[in-house]
Amino acid sequence: MYFLLKRVTFFSCAIFLTLVPLWAESSKYFEKLDKIGELEAYKLKSNGLTVLLLPNDVLPVAAVMVTYNVGGRNEVAGTTGATHILEHMMFKGTKNRGGASGYSEIMEQIGARSNATTYYDRTNYYAVLPCEHVALAIELEADRMRNLRIQEDDLESELTVVRNEYQRGENNPVRTLIKEMYATAFMAHPYGQPVIGWSSDIENTNVEKLKQFYDTYYWPENATLTIIGGFDKQATLASIQQSYGNIPCAAKPIPVIETVEPEQLGPRRLCIERAGEVGVVAIGFKVPSGTDRDWAALKLIEQILGA
Repeated sequence: MYFLLKRVTFFSCAIFLTLVPLWAESSKYFEKLDKIGELEAYKLKSNGLTVLLLPNDVLPVAAVMVTYNVGGRNEVAGTTGATHILEHMMFKGTKNRGGASGYSEIMEQIGARSNATTYYDRTNYYAVLPCEHVALAIELEADRMRNLRIQEDDLESELTVVRNEYQRGENNPVRTLIKEMYATAFMAHPYGQPVIGWSSDIENTNVEKLKQFYDTYYWPENATLTIIGGFDKQATLASIQQSYGNIPCAAKPIPVIETVEPEQLGPRRLCIERAGEVGVVAIGFKVPSGTDRDWAALKLIEQILGA
């Protein structure tokens, strides 16, 4: 019994001595912000990148996502739709990778599924891929954070895609009604602008406008890197440091939205009349932000009433 206890104690010490140097190395570069269950939050000390890690080895896959704190709310008159168009351009290649070695081509070669979405408050880029390629996904995301290639020919091809998306929305009575509801509900705040943009702004988008938008918001301190799935935490932190550690912060403070929607003094109504349309009725209520303690209850009420 004594011999067994001695062996177990020695083995435990060996593990402890092995793990301490690994975390000591990571702590040089990362500040640990929080831990909720298995989810851990870090901040990269060199540039403020937020990192969320949730290891789960149930399946040999992982999801890698970068979320930028920029969306339709950050657009001003004349640039509506820029966030969404830039989302499309993020798949067109970088100064380091293009053609057969571009992001989309590499993702296809390794069997990954990748996409992106744009909304009022954020733009996110994600990939679901075999866990052995997590480090590669991190490298590719870091590359297009600051090395995106924005060229006229790529823009023209993507504008065709965006125009088609816009027309599909215009031909959908539900989407049209929701767009007009937001425009009626928010008279001052940018939430009143459609995320896809106004048609005239889309048509007047150019390379310089997109470059300015990219250089304003696509910086590590304005982004969150989230990784979930089968990966080694310490090796992944090392990959993040290697790929993102030398990216600088923005040279200027990232703009914040200061406009506050004035108090609504009464109900607002709108009616859209179109020949041949299916009738649609909708009602909307302004609610607190997603961080409010009542948010979960309000979402539940929404699901019940909308069922």
